[in-house]
Amino acid sequence: MKSFLIIGMGRFGHYLCQELSKLGNEILAVDVVEERLEPCLPLVTSAQIGDCTKPEVLKELGVGNFDRCFVCIGTNFQNSLEITSLLKELGAKWVISRASTDVQAKFLLRNGADEVVYPERDIAERVAKKSSANHVFDFVDLGDYGIYEALPLKEWVGKSIKELNVRVNYNISILGIREADGSVFMPDADYCFRGEDHMMVMGSDADLARFLRKL
Repeated sequence: MKSFLIIGMGRFGHYLCQELSKLGNEILAVDVVEERLEPCLPLVTSAQIGDCTKPEVLKELGVGNFDRCFVCIGTNFQNSLEITSLLKELGAKWVISRASTDVQAKFLLRNGADEVVYPERDIAERVAKKSSANHVFDFVDLGDYGIYEALPLKEWVGKSIKELNVRVNYNISILGIREADGSVFMPDADYCFRGEDHMMVMGSDADLARFLRKL
């Protein structure tokens, strides 16, 4: 269990509270508007009304005690920038700030953010990748690499990993298989593909793109 400070209870902040709460974490939610905090009350350990652009407000929160501090403000970039900078000045261990553009991200990183997230861009990218290829169910972005959950190629069905020589011929790795009756992690070379298998395939973006075009 970790402790998180979340500043800004818009849609992104609220969904972040939901997911962190499901994982059993301690959460302090802060917003300048009381009405934005009310939907989050069942999810968080505590909530506080406050203007985090004021140093005295952040000092009272004890920002150095949290494992992660999130700045989730999406409508006022100046406030987001000021809060990010103040958090680091006051001893925050790790600050994650929301950005809408690359320019915003550069300013945030220069002014104290340890990490920047792009909620809208990341969602758009995820939807685009899932929608552009047939039989793709999910993916994880790893920078220049990725992991996709996808069906095997039609010509793979009934053949083994060794027979197809997947690593050499496609330059991708099969990390796991999700079958109807369970999952197989790191299947051995004799594993034979079935049409209903969901494969966890890892590779570079370029190699995965070539593979997905075949689906």
